[in-house]
Amino acid sequence: MNVIVKIVLSALAVIVAAYLLPGIYVDGFFTAIVIAIVLSLLNAVVKPLLILLTLPITLLTLGVFLLVINALIILLADSLISGFVVHNFWWALIFSLLLSLINSLFSDLRKEHQK
Repeated sequence: MNVIVKIVLSALAVIVAAYLLPGIYVDGFFTAIVIAIVLSLLNAVVKPLLILLTLPITLLTLGVFLLVINALIILLADSLISGFVVHNFWWALIFSLLLSLINSLFSDLRKEHQK
């Protein structure tokens, strides 16, 4: 049940971020759920490999290169999901930052509600 709630909240965060950013298009809520699932799978499988392969540049930039990796994960999801359009790298970067912020807010609200 907890996983379903996280996916629905992530999908809601995708919808909100897409609404706020003109360079991002999401077809509907079902597409947002697919985006949330695909992003969580990509973050679990592909992201650790990218971090490992780019460890020297990540250390050199003191972790700032992780933002680039997040944007690349968003662009990869864009290429895998029809109904999800990211216009360019910079929109993907802003989308990943906004998505992280919104998911963090939702996580805090869930923790508050569980107390």
